[in-house]
Amino acid sequence: MKRQRIFVLDTNVLMHDPAAIFRFEEHDIYIPMSVLEELDAGKKGLTESARNVRQVSRFLDELMQGATKAQIDSGLALPPSRSGGVDKKPASGRLFFQTRHLDSGLPDTLPSHSADNTILAYTLALRQEFPKAAVTLVSKDINLRIKVAIIGIHAEDYYSDRSLEDADLLATGALELPADFWERSPIESWQEASRTFYRLRGPLVREWYPNLFVHEPGEKGIEAVVRRKDTDDKGETAVLELTRDYRNERHSLWGIAARNREQNFAFNLLMDPEIDLVTILGPAGTGKTLLTLAAGLTQTLETHRYSEIIMSRVTIPLGEDIGFLPGTEEEKMEPWMGALMDNLEVLTQSQEGGNWARAASQDLLRNRIKIRSLNFMRGRTFLNRFIIVDEAQNLTPKQMKAIVTRSGPGTKLICLGNIAQIDTPYLTETTSGLTYVVSRFKGWQHSGHITLMRGERSRLTDYASDIL
Repeated sequence: MKRQRIFVLDTNVLMHDPAAIFRFEEHDIYIPMSVLEELDAGKKGLTESARNVRQVSRFLDELMQGATKAQIDSGLALPPSRSGGVDKKPASGRLFFQTRHLDSGLPDTLPSHSADNTILAYTLALRQEFPKAAVTLVSKDINLRIKVAIIGIHAEDYYSDRSLEDADLLATGALELPADFWERSPIESWQEASRTFYRLRGPLVREWYPNLFVHEPGEKGIEAVVRRKDTDDKGETAVLELTRDYRNERHSLWGIAARNREQNFAFNLLMDPEIDLVTILGPAGTGKTLLTLAAGLTQTLETHRYSEIIMSRVTIPLGEDIGFLPGTEEEKMEPWMGALMDNLEVLTQSQEGGNWARAASQDLLRNRIKIRSLNFMRGRTFLNRFIIVDEAQNLTPKQMKAIVTRSGPGTKLICLGNIAQIDTPYLTETTSGLTYVVSRFKGWQHSGHITLMRGERSRLTDYASDIL
């Protein structure tokens, strides 16, 4: 017989994911009274956690509508999970609240007035009341999990918000072909509007998806992008198109040429009008922002595909917060946009006419690049814009959804980031909004992803990335 499992939820789990109470399916959930007190204390404000607290309260209020005291004491029935829009089997677990005092026998070394220790004491009391059940405390607070483990109670992090089990499983957007691939795969080729296409089938095709880049080993091998996958009587087929080569100075964008294969793939995604969402990952110095700005300026000022460039990022400091910033929205955002200023210098350094001409060019470019705060994105619709979201690894999945859904007709959204440098509390490589978008949009024909591998900033940056 399967052992009964009981989960006690910490406050930070509900503040992180309001729908957490719906994700435990056949298992029972217990919410201590101190958690409800902490939720009540955190409900005010316009922060993401305050909004989540208010949503949790609405969920709990819905579940308790019309319930009697006896029904609450015996546990409230839980509906299926509300995430992802996928139908799930009804949850057989129940939701319980702390309705009476339980003697836990909390060790004297832990003061009982602490909110964390109150939750810990309740978990310990539940284990004593249900000795045959597996009682687990779910918390995103590492220190609380350490204290729980010391006392001898099982504790877990909250896993249901993970987009992937391991960040190493995140798609890179590129795949190296076996050396004998072309010999063992039936191939049909043709040309259309000066572009070369291949249709092929084989066992590798099953794992491919639209806008995946494939390449032969070596620097001089063929590079192509999967345009579509089809299924016929003989199995699955894929249509490949040879990529454009932006490593050639004659085909550079705003004076910037790709320096390696991954940068060339990034340019192909950024310049493709059929791709509405581009995600670019990579460590510092790989050229994420520079490539994106070069492609954006080319399509805004030369081909006029977009009316303007909008750039934004999450305002989370690397060190101590410098406090209040005066001025307009754009002036408040300028200290956070050092990357933009640095890259504009690179893009205008080849300008003829000396310092005056370069300064005039920078002013011209800045007039077409608008700096906007993510705090004011809700409710907006951007038409024919080239939107760049820098440092997107610091966004939660919910924040990322709010930004992606701002895109109107003719708009291209580019999300840049490095999931190894996350500054937002309780976010990890597997729970970041950037990871969430990359995994959820994989396979959609109007989105593309590439991970930049090689640093091109300086030899110091490359060496530091390897040894520090």
